[in-house]
Amino acid sequence: MRHYSHPAPGEFTLERLLHALSDPVRLGIVKQLYRAGEASCSELQGDRPKSSVSHHFRVLREAGLVRTRCVGTTHMNALRLEDIDQRFPGLLDAILRHSP
Repeated sequence: MRHYSHPAPGEFTLERLLHALSDPVRLGIVKQLYRAGEASCSELQGDRPKSSVSHHFRVLREAGLVRTRCVGTTHMNALRLEDIDQRFPGLLDAILRHSP
């Protein structure tokens, strides 16, 4: 079973978070997770190659936006809303509310 590392909220940086959200694919993944609460990588993959999706999830995890946990062979992803709000109150809500 694969173990993913996730930064602590105190390690989040605004630059890394905004960089992760600057890509339309990653922003779309974040929006989907915001609506769904939790979803597998395959549910969020769409028609993109697996290697591309893996890269996007790595960027999102390293920024602190997403927590990935393994359930058997499935990777489940969820937004770290409370952690992000703890570090940058209201930021993610404002971004998601005002993005097309």
